[in-house]
Amino acid sequence: MDVIFIRELRLDAWVGLHKHEKIAPQTIELDIEIGIPGATVFASGKVADTIDYSVVVEHIRAMVATEHFGLVENLADRMARMIIADFGAPRVKVGITKLGVLKGAKYVGVSVERSRA
Repeated sequence: MDVIFIRELRLDAWVGLHKHEKIAPQTIELDIEIGIPGATVFASGKVADTIDYSVVVEHIRAMVATEHFGLVENLADRMARMIIADFGAPRVKVGITKLGVLKGAKYVGVSVERSRA
């Protein structure tokens, strides 16, 4: 499947269950793959025939700036479902990494894949 991808996008997000995670946002890193919703864009060359990744990032920035997510799994699921619903993507894979949260581990995180029903 043809995909648009966004790699290593760092954002501050309100995510976590621990007390210290509720008083300040923390930096997360996103890796996102978005299925291109058809072959029309390859002939037309028009952004209207694909998914504008800058608009996707705007939606994600708004989401993480205004909401708190207890689990990173919930945040990843919410992002994936939003991209499918708002942008018509046939398939989405969202990976979220929490940086520096587990002693001895460079990264911890979650990856979810969702498809349009």
